[in-house]
Amino acid sequence: MARVKGSTPTRTRRKRILKAASGYFGSKHLLYRTAHEQVMHSWKYAYIHRRELKREMRKLWIARINAAARMNGMSYSQLMHGLKLANVAVNRKMLSEIAIHNPEDFTKICDTAKKALA
Repeated sequence: MARVKGSTPTRTRRKRILKAASGYFGSKHLLYRTAHEQVMHSWKYAYIHRRELKREMRKLWIARINAAARMNGMSYSQLMHGLKLANVAVNRKMLSEIAIHNPEDFTKICDTAKKALA
């Protein structure tokens, strides 16, 4: 059986990895083996952090809503429970945006939740 060197596919694969590693420090962007290790780690971190970002953003929205709710004399949990009882379907992202940009509208939302709790 003839020996196969596989030059074109191998070169293409290695160039793709080295291109992905451009900008890395030291030999991580020059040598294929170290570049490949680093790119594999980087892709793993990117995958993980795409999911972590969603968690962190939700935490941030909740913290903002809680701060705004406390300025209106409620806790976050009371506000969310009151909105659920009042059948107000506004997600946390929008509630935090309203709390930041339209405090008077957020006060109206808090009043709606207070009425539903009473």
